[in-house]
Amino acid sequence: MMKYKELGLKLTPQRLSILSCLEGNRDHPTAEDIYRKVSKKFPTMSLATVYNTLETLKRHGKLASITIDPDKKHFDPNLEKHHHLICSSCKKIADIHIDFDLAVPREATQGFQITGSQVEFYGICPECRKKSGR
Repeated sequence: MMKYKELGLKLTPQRLSILSCLEGNRDHPTAEDIYRKVSKKFPTMSLATVYNTLETLKRHGKLASITIDPDKKHFDPNLEKHHHLICSSCKKIADIHIDFDLAVPREATQGFQITGSQVEFYGICPECRKKSGR
């Protein structure tokens, strides 16, 4: 938790609980998911505290965000280069740790200097396929 003090975050018990919830989390939770989990221990904590903490972490490069639904931003504490599988039905997100050769032809870059990429694959997860009989 020492690495977070450098960000200027006051490490309150509520924030420590949010950070603990993120540590090693591979479920790509939303702020609301984290709030539901942490508010069980801290019922007076506000959703704004969760949002502010997540945005501070994101701003300092300690957290990535994934927007697959314009109404819900998902957060990913895994900063290793990886891609995502997204269920079109339930919106579950899974990681793919395979590197793809995504060389963009120079004429297609429109003058951009490409510094990174992330691929999102969409499909139906096993649980949703089972429910629908596919």
